[in-house]
Amino acid sequence: MERAQERSPADGPAAGADASATALELLVHGVGGTTPQEMLNDPSTVRVTGDDTAAVFRRAEDVDAESRPEDYRNRPVPEAYVWCNLTSGDSARALWLLLLPFMVVNLAHWMRPDARGHRRTVRLYGLLVRLAGLTLTVLLVAAACEVALDLVAWQCAGTRACAERHSWLGFLSPDGSHDGWWSGPGRRLALAAMVPAGLTGLLWYLSRRTWSAYESVRPMPQQAGPDEDAGRGGLGSPGFWYGRRPVARLRAAHTAAGLLTVASAVGWSAARRDRVPGGPAALDTLGRLLLAAILATALVALWAVCRSGRGENRLDQEPDEHLVRRLPLAALVLLLLAALYGGWERPGWHSAGRLPGGGFTFGGIALVQGALVVALAVVAGLLHRTRPDRRAALRGLAGPAVATLACALGGVMSGGVAQRVSDWLDGTGSFLDGPPVLLTWQASVIPVLLVVLLAFCGGAARRAWLLRRTELGEVRLDYASEPRDAARTARIATTRALATLTDRAPLLVAVVAGTTLLLGAGAIAGAQATDEAPGPAARNAYAFVHGVAQTSQALGSWLIGLGFILFVTWGRRAYKDASARRTIGILWDVGTFWPRAAHPFAPPCYAERAVPDLTWRMATWTRATGGRLVISGHSQGSVLAAAAAWQLAPSDRKRVALLTYGSPLERLYGRWFPAHFGPAALVSLHHDVDCWRNLYRLTDPIGGPVRLPGDCGLEVDRAPLKDPLAYGRTAAHPLPAPILGHSDYQADPVFAEERRRLLARLRPEVPAPRPVTGAQEDPGRSSA
Repeated sequence: MERAQERSPADGPAAGADASATALELLVHGVGGTTPQEMLNDPSTVRVTGDDTAAVFRRAEDVDAESRPEDYRNRPVPEAYVWCNLTSGDSARALWLLLLPFMVVNLAHWMRPDARGHRRTVRLYGLLVRLAGLTLTVLLVAAACEVALDLVAWQCAGTRACAERHSWLGFLSPDGSHDGWWSGPGRRLALAAMVPAGLTGLLWYLSRRTWSAYESVRPMPQQAGPDEDAGRGGLGSPGFWYGRRPVARLRAAHTAAGLLTVASAVGWSAARRDRVPGGPAALDTLGRLLLAAILATALVALWAVCRSGRGENRLDQEPDEHLVRRLPLAALVLLLLAALYGGWERPGWHSAGRLPGGGFTFGGIALVQGALVVALAVVAGLLHRTRPDRRAALRGLAGPAVATLACALGGVMSGGVAQRVSDWLDGTGSFLDGPPVLLTWQASVIPVLLVVLLAFCGGAARRAWLLRRTELGEVRLDYASEPRDAARTARIATTRALATLTDRAPLLVAVVAGTTLLLGAGAIAGAQATDEAPGPAARNAYAFVHGVAQTSQALGSWLIGLGFILFVTWGRRAYKDASARRTIGILWDVGTFWPRAAHPFAPPCYAERAVPDLTWRMATWTRATGGRLVISGHSQGSVLAAAAAWQLAPSDRKRVALLTYGSPLERLYGRWFPAHFGPAALVSLHHDVDCWRNLYRLTDPIGGPVRLPGDCGLEVDRAPLKDPLAYGRTAAHPLPAPILGHSDYQADPVFAEERRRLLARLRPEVPAPRPVTGAQEDPGRSSA
């Protein structure tokens, strides 16, 4: 790739009045990424603006196109915006996948139903999701405390037989008359607290660093004139792509909550010891004061989370309150005090059984999460009833269902890791009591959940097989003039049938969320029943259930270890292998498209860099040249293109046309995020840009029609493109034409045709009038 000086051809003076005749096609790639050479179909490309992370490229021969408008009267100047480095790169970034529960709960924030005018209910929805995100942070740190403090420092290091099996714990283990300085339970806990505290600090550092690297780009200022609608909402709001203040508040509150969780685990055990009759009164008083200070700071952190809602109607650049900014420091001081307090010498104190308070902590988190999910479902149902949308996923309950999955992921990962570490430390299972009973039961739900998933996949496969039989007849009709080829027809029909499985995703989420909710309730009940001794009449049934549960727990423990390895392995491959990124990339790119609104430790939002990039490029080029611009987005690139078009001022949008292909705007985003991509939002986008055309194929599992109501829907969506372009061998296609599915839309002649039509509708002076009907549509099921 040729790297020239970074400059934009539109930065300087326009090349006279003739420059207004120039047309620009700004290409935005989709999931998986690509190179500028592939996008521009030229080996020699030049970076005209941007950096190594995201940039705009042109062919070397087109760098000074604005100074030669006569050479481009019959074709647009192609540009490529390459943003793949925002979501790929070093394979070590695959470790972000381990924070998947945080990303999922952040998605739930943006899945609320469309209910404009009900601000209080919308704020309540956001508050409930933020509180669910806070419980996930506490759960993660509590799980780290369970492993480091309880299993390692309290149980294994406090048991001579276990410590002898792990020589690296020798300096912590009591050895009769020659106890080491670190052998006291309080000091062991204080030392082990470095692990969860370090994890919390790492999350704080990553959140702060990724903000500076990805999300610190300020959007283009929106200066409205007398005829411009600066007050438009949704993705067009001035502050939508710049959430620095709420993210900073959430980061401070979640960091404080994590450190306070560690301080509570260390301080509570020592405080319980000091309350024994005959114990030192001074230490008892110090313990009570310390726990009171921890509780008061936790309430301040909770208050900060409640006040961290996003204000998107303006660009919020004000600094946060000193109290919120100092929350992590206050929590760190309390943690140090708890370590000093717990490490005080207490003669006769020995660790036995499980660390006190673990079962209550995890049980309380599970109950709070269940209550939050139920409340969220009630609020989402009320919002959906105000503006019903029949296409919305799960009838407006997608947010609560996804929040349930986030909590279930956190619980299963915590239980599985704790059980796996316990098995590794214990070996034969005769030394340790293991993790709290609830975590053991949570690990046991994994095999049951896998059975449910396999049953659903079987049902989906059967439905696809039945649909394939229907598609066989449709394919024959679409290629009626071609000679029959049973194998070719079957391949096309199978591809079409499999492409419809994407539309079954809401049912899958509903089944998994409902199953996990029931299994979670069963885990809590099972843990409670395990703690209570059964009566004589129930002993046989109890013994059977207990045996099944133990088998599931052991299997779940191994599955979580295997899943961890596969998770990281596939994540690393996804960052290195383009084909793997296309397989799982759409889910990851959907998750990281949205700003961090519910959880500050979620993976960074690439759109807070990409959308301002596109907005600045389109606005500066159209203002400098007065030319016409088609922003051409494929797959996820079409979502970025739409978001950038919403951010443009009306005077700039008059010179912009939108061409989308393989677009998930309605099929995925419109169904799952109705408040921002529902019918009302897409109709608004259609009227915002001068003209819009959408291309899709029946073989595409991701892209689809935008389904706008009325005549405007016919104007936007073209009839499904033929795929493959040729059924058999022809003079134009002497070799078999491939089934393209989601890729290579530009290979279809319809693409160039639709681009020409969009440019013809744009005028150098004023936008062209819209056609009233869809009379230009091609008849039939598909078009050439």
